[in-house]
Amino acid sequence: MAKIEGFSVKNFKSLKDVTLGRLWIPPQDDPLTPMTVVIGKNGVGKSALFDAFGFLADALKSGVEEACDARGRGGFEKLRTQGETDPIVFEVDYRERPNAQPITYEVAIQADKSGRPYVESELMQEGRENNLPLHFLMLIKGRGAAWKGNQTGNEAAEGVDLFKLAKEGVDIFELIKSGKGGERLEESTDLEMIELEDQHRLGITTLGALKQHPRIVAFRRFIEGWYLSYFTPDAARGLPLAGPQQRLNVHGDNLSNVVQFMEREHPERFQSMLQEIAERIPGIDKIKTEKTADGRLLLKFNDKGFQDPFYAQQMSDGTLKVFAYLLLLNDPTPPPFLCIEEPENGLYHKLLETLAHEFREHASRQNNSSQIFITTHQPYLVDALDPKEVWILEKGADGFSTIRRASDDPIVNNMVAEGLPLGGLWYSDYLDKR
Repeated sequence: MAKIEGFSVKNFKSLKDVTLGRLWIPPQDDPLTPMTVVIGKNGVGKSALFDAFGFLADALKSGVEEACDARGRGGFEKLRTQGETDPIVFEVDYRERPNAQPITYEVAIQADKSGRPYVESELMQEGRENNLPLHFLMLIKGRGAAWKGNQTGNEAAEGVDLFKLAKEGVDIFELIKSGKGGERLEESTDLEMIELEDQHRLGITTLGALKQHPRIVAFRRFIEGWYLSYFTPDAARGLPLAGPQQRLNVHGDNLSNVVQFMEREHPERFQSMLQEIAERIPGIDKIKTEKTADGRLLLKFNDKGFQDPFYAQQMSDGTLKVFAYLLLLNDPTPPPFLCIEEPENGLYHKLLETLAHEFREHASRQNNSSQIFITTHQPYLVDALDPKEVWILEKGADGFSTIRRASDDPIVNNMVAEGLPLGGLWYSDYLDKR
């Protein structure tokens, strides 16, 4: 399953220039771990970092203009770092498989004279150990080139970096037609000139629907599979219309529908999963389902010490949250990327270590696993983590966010190796800059 190795954000809210993990051009730092946890004080930018992933997913689905206004973001100028005129830039470095070549996707979003956001540029390229990028998608304001199949255009090898020239205002179309784009480019039958009609939608949205561009198709499918949890227990207490649904939605108001799907499509796995979940939720003896006359499925929780069961509508926020998270982790075809903001809210603190172990065990599986990204300010959850899994987000003197890995500090590594819990070190201010 595909995994993100590095992620970079520029000029997005307080994230003026923040990078996590390994960017391949040039290669730097270690890649992100299967589970990544970002910690920090209130107001340092954890929600902004979480929303950066959400913005990309929304932009792919509905275009950059709608993404700027969605989820209460307030429009492009509210999103762009205060005082900046440069575009908002996102970069995702990922691999389709462990031994596959790393792929970089970079998108820049700018505003036109009327303030309407548009896609200024998009680039996709393969990384190589010799630092030589192999481009296979280049778009500037909707115009550019793409290579069909698994072929690439190695402009740097020809001495011409088309993407750099295009950013400087050179027309890629005219450059290639003039014969100055490199002999290899001129002779390539896999080269396809691209001109998009709508500059407010990502190029990968269009090209990712065409089978002649399999790498773009794979990347689009990867982002479409991201799950960002905006789960609210009150939403999960609702009684939706009957009908099985494979995926839990972002708010969790279709929890019963997902349970119905699991019971119908994977009955043995579902019963085993209910038993496992019951063992992990304090005080719960059994979890069963009950079908209503109109075909809906009700969740029944048997609490130890009580003869009659409680329904989901009567359960605590924490119980519903744990149930939803464990349901996600037990999905036979889980999302490739699972992003959760502050999972500790409403949970008993001693349950957090168990939940952290469940997240890590799932993320570390060889098959059918999700890469997990979490933001938190709960030391009890951090106690269960390794320094390589933890990133510390802080505000600099200029008001912009900075980020670093806990494992970059040898003192922290030594103290954890001696048995001191990482969350305790954070609580005692050992993770703060000294």
